[in-house]
Amino acid sequence: MATLEPVSKPQIQEPAHSQTQPQCLSPAQDHNYQIIYALAVLVSISLWFIAIRAPLWLDETGSYWQIAKGFWQIPSRQGGLSFPAYSCVLWFFTKILGTSEIALRVPSILAMLGAAYLLYRAARELFDQDVAFITTVLFCVHPVIIFAAIDVRPYAFAALAINAAIFALVRLRQSDSNWLAAALGVAAAFIVYFHFLFAVILPVLLVCLLALALGLGKTSWRQVGIALAAFAVAILPVIPGLLSTFRTRGAHVFDVPPGMGELGWTLAPGWMVYILAATALAATATRRFNLERRVDSWRVLLCASVGLVPILVLYGVSVWTPLHIFVYRHRVVAIPGIALYWALMMSRVDSRAIRVAFCVAVVGTTAYQYLSSPLYRLHAYSWKYALEFAEKNASADHAPMLICSDFPEADHELMPTENAKESALLAQLSYYKVSGPVIALPRTLNQEAIRVASNFLQDPSQRQQRFLVLAYEFSHGILDWLAANASATYDVRLLGRFDGVAVVEFKPRSSQGTSP
Repeated sequence: MATLEPVSKPQIQEPAHSQTQPQCLSPAQDHNYQIIYALAVLVSISLWFIAIRAPLWLDETGSYWQIAKGFWQIPSRQGGLSFPAYSCVLWFFTKILGTSEIALRVPSILAMLGAAYLLYRAARELFDQDVAFITTVLFCVHPVIIFAAIDVRPYAFAALAINAAIFALVRLRQSDSNWLAAALGVAAAFIVYFHFLFAVILPVLLVCLLALALGLGKTSWRQVGIALAAFAVAILPVIPGLLSTFRTRGAHVFDVPPGMGELGWTLAPGWMVYILAATALAATATRRFNLERRVDSWRVLLCASVGLVPILVLYGVSVWTPLHIFVYRHRVVAIPGIALYWALMMSRVDSRAIRVAFCVAVVGTTAYQYLSSPLYRLHAYSWKYALEFAEKNASADHAPMLICSDFPEADHELMPTENAKESALLAQLSYYKVSGPVIALPRTLNQEAIRVASNFLQDPSQRQQRFLVLAYEFSHGILDWLAANASATYDVRLLGRFDGVAVVEFKPRSSQGTSP
């Protein structure tokens, strides 16, 4: 069995990956392996672009809504679980590239490319080059990263800040630079600039930093103090938003707690479990699975903690409390650490051939999965098609539209009585516009939904006019209530479902006209 032993300071001068180098190869063989790894990384990154032309989904239209009125309106339009940093970056890029779906996704792509590079650099400090390539591939092909890389949301920038902090922490292990310590503190603070929930990784980074000062690296207590001071200064602008989010934490959660399968899938998505098992069997059978080599305890601490602690915290909070925050995109915070954790396991394999086979298998199976199914050409559900259909259907008679918001916050707010199209609760209308009158409804059936719908149905000016209702799956209770309460005077007909959004027509029975 491997034994954990702290690395003494004189040994730190030697690169951490020097003890994990597998058998030597000829220059030609080494060149071939480098080409294979480079191609694997390129194929991994290319998977990000499969859905780049997809229409914006709901949360992406929320990002556009925050910048739609210009730079100076961004602070007043900011809300939810993030600071205005991403909105400012997005606004800047729209001035250069425009506001098409692809243009809006360019900032996230650039940020995720930077995140992948920094993770490679961090892994190169910890392992040999083969394992550093494998780390990068595992990061790039993870479905959560593929999603976040083109998402018009701050998650790619959060990944960039996380990987910058990890890289600075790893470099600090062998450096006495005060500037590097300050960079670590600033990078750690910037993680929270892009998503408040990602603060779950900060205690892990702190523990790893303290471990260096306690004898597992060259880091001094002076550098620890500088890092903490830089973090304290950089985090100051975020504190009011953090406190506000804590006070309204019940408004930002989702409906269903996660199952154990979702946790397992996050740790080892797709065919990863089977590939890892086959790799372990091949390495054991060829006696290339080395468990006797001494283990660098700080490296184990870093990889295991950043890979497991954040994801287990999110999962535990979602399972054991009413705060269900184990959302697909929130798991970005753990993916760099998960990639490092599996890379740590692969560093125990002393065969370059087996390592390359593992890398090719991971990339090949993921590429086949994404290229063979048309589902992966979609980013997430979009209101675009339902709104286009409703706009065409309602244009002839200017029929009003009752639109159920699909933001969880809508169930905790009063619906806007005027200018519903300008409301953050119907952010999709800021990008995919409709010309007719719009009435906003909450996400689920509650007292506010009943109040707004009742007032609409009892409005004398509305009784002889047809109207449309648009609702995503969580709002079907509102649809059922409207159908039950309007059935005496209206004919109710489902016109279609578009990407999961139902468009339902309510037509007065006394009307002699025909619907458009």
